[in-house]
Amino acid sequence: MRGSSRPLRVAGVLVALAAAVSACGAPSTTTDGSLVLADGFELGGYNPIAGYGAAGEAKMYDGLLKLHGGAGLPTFDPALAAAAPAADPEATEWTVPLRAGVKFSDGSDFDAADVVATYRAILDPVSASEVRSSYEMIDRVEAVDPATVKFTLRYPYAAFPTKLLIGIVPSEAVATPGRAAESPLNSAPIGTGPYRLTRLTPDRAIFEANENYWGGAPAVKKMTLVYVPDDNTRAQRMAAGELDGTTLPPLLARTFAATEGMTVSSNTSADWRGVSLPSGHPVTGDAAVRRALNLAVDRRATIDNVLGGYGRPAYTPVPEVYGAAYDPRAVFAFDRTQALRILDEAGWREGTDGIRARNGQRATFTIVYKSTDTLRRDLAQAFASDARRIGIEVNLEALSSDRIAPRVDHDAVLLGGGDEPYDPDTQTYKTLHSSYLDPAVGSAYDNASRYANPAFDAALDRGRRGTDPAARAAAYRDLQTAYIGDPSYVFLAFLDHTYVTRNSGWQMSGPVLEPHTHGVAWGPWWSLQTWTRKP
Repeated sequence: MRGSSRPLRVAGVLVALAAAVSACGAPSTTTDGSLVLADGFELGGYNPIAGYGAAGEAKMYDGLLKLHGGAGLPTFDPALAAAAPAADPEATEWTVPLRAGVKFSDGSDFDAADVVATYRAILDPVSASEVRSSYEMIDRVEAVDPATVKFTLRYPYAAFPTKLLIGIVPSEAVATPGRAAESPLNSAPIGTGPYRLTRLTPDRAIFEANENYWGGAPAVKKMTLVYVPDDNTRAQRMAAGELDGTTLPPLLARTFAATEGMTVSSNTSADWRGVSLPSGHPVTGDAAVRRALNLAVDRRATIDNVLGGYGRPAYTPVPEVYGAAYDPRAVFAFDRTQALRILDEAGWREGTDGIRARNGQRATFTIVYKSTDTLRRDLAQAFASDARRIGIEVNLEALSSDRIAPRVDHDAVLLGGGDEPYDPDTQTYKTLHSSYLDPAVGSAYDNASRYANPAFDAALDRGRRGTDPAARAAAYRDLQTAYIGDPSYVFLAFLDHTYVTRNSGWQMSGPVLEPHTHGVAWGPWWSLQTWTRKP
């Protein structure tokens, strides 16, 4: 989808917003040690047992490890761990020494019992945690003594440090088994983190600095999160001076670039956007259609026109940041002529209206996407335009999140992925492995195309269970080769997440590679507790 094919409604919104931003002038700087941020995600659900903060972004909790930012893949620093975890030679036993003198926000002491209770609750089927399958490599977790925890795994797992980022809760909070979605922790979190939740309503959450934080009291004393699901509304409130910062789609963010007192920033991510292609659908289940669509999509034009250049083409779920595990040859060249040839050879014939059909089956399917996400809408429209050029009709349907999940088996979805992108295993396994065809495993969005390929599984299992870095990298290169030969999605782009901030007197930290769920828990605010006043 190039220049003139962009939706006129979006263009009108951008013009109007640009005028509002220009008229607004420079907001005053923040001087009272507080911030007001707007996010598009519902507030609450602050329970690690249910999966909250699995990538280490929770401000109310600490994990055993925390991310260390910079260019490329982040490294891991001790948080509630007193030192880096020690693995045995087979990487099946991991021993973690714990930090002393740490207290939870309710005043209780932190020790090994809390770590054991947290992980056992995640793994307990009674909790019905959507992230349980992500921790299935854990066989046992036990307290060696009050200051030491040992994890025993079901198989070697070199990526295990990625599983030590999730927040730890007091053992008392999970003493009675129950559904994680119904736990009081969702609205009244108890953690050891740098901030405490002091007020929560459906549209506002207030966090105040934990003055007794083991890492030192944060200089930013108060953070207010406002729930504003609509992208355009967040942009308008930012322009009106109501906010200190927000996350916005790239084209909306760019309207603030020349505004005095505002800064537009972007962070690299492993967060992909793509289209699932359900294997059980009579059109998307055809291998020729899947390959043709991958060749027909003009990813560069989509990135330029929809993302404003803030992104990189995605052909598989493996981004370049993975170094030796990334195969630069695993690409789909933009080749509409070849796409047409593939469809012709597979018997998909063009009708009088330009739409193909085979054996009475019209080449049409539906993409559903989250109704409040303008970026997904625009990406879906771009995809549909490219598909139409090769005779495939794509219908679009905007839905609320709760109405999308039941449709995953039958309709394509404009998806995002890369929830835990700090190892190739956590980036790829849930997206492609056939074990997630079992509805009892993972969430509705894992392996959303519902596709099984033994070559994918073999490479993913070698990468997951290997301990030699070179052998693991080779496994993921093999995965990409197999995927290009038999794609099950159309991956479109890896996003650069875009943010708008009101200029202030704060010295912020540098960026970190971001996961799918970015929002204002990430961006300039991912390490808010480390901010200091500018000299």
